[in-house]
Amino acid sequence: MTMSKTRSEGSLPVVSLSLPVDVTAPAVARQAVRATLASLGFDDLAADDVLLATSELVTNAFEHGEKPDKLEVEYSDDRLTLRVFDSGSGRPKLKEPSPMAARSRGLQLVHALSEDWGHELYPGGKYVWAVFSLRRAAD
Repeated sequence: MTMSKTRSEGSLPVVSLSLPVDVTAPAVARQAVRATLASLGFDDLAADDVLLATSELVTNAFEHGEKPDKLEVEYSDDRLTLRVFDSGSGRPKLKEPSPMAARSRGLQLVHALSEDWGHELYPGGKYVWAVFSLRRAAD
């Protein structure tokens, strides 16, 4: 796992992580996000919603995109933004799952847990993003 950090104007470092193109991608992403949140001073309780959303976004990229590519994490102004990149052009859709369905709740969870979410197309694919309001204890 290789993480790189770059600086954005007015924000804490963006963590960028290349994701494996296999079923380990959600776990690798969660581990990176957990480490990032800990380095920013967030406890496990504050991280739970972000980690669940990370799993769902990366799983969706793996199952519905062409392949997961990269994860980015940015923290600025008490807002944490996750971005999961994949090479697919299909746009994510918020579906109402059947009560009997064992799956298809990923974006519903992201929608419920995040302050906002959406997607953006870019050359070579798209990224799906989610924003969380998180205030650091030290602030």
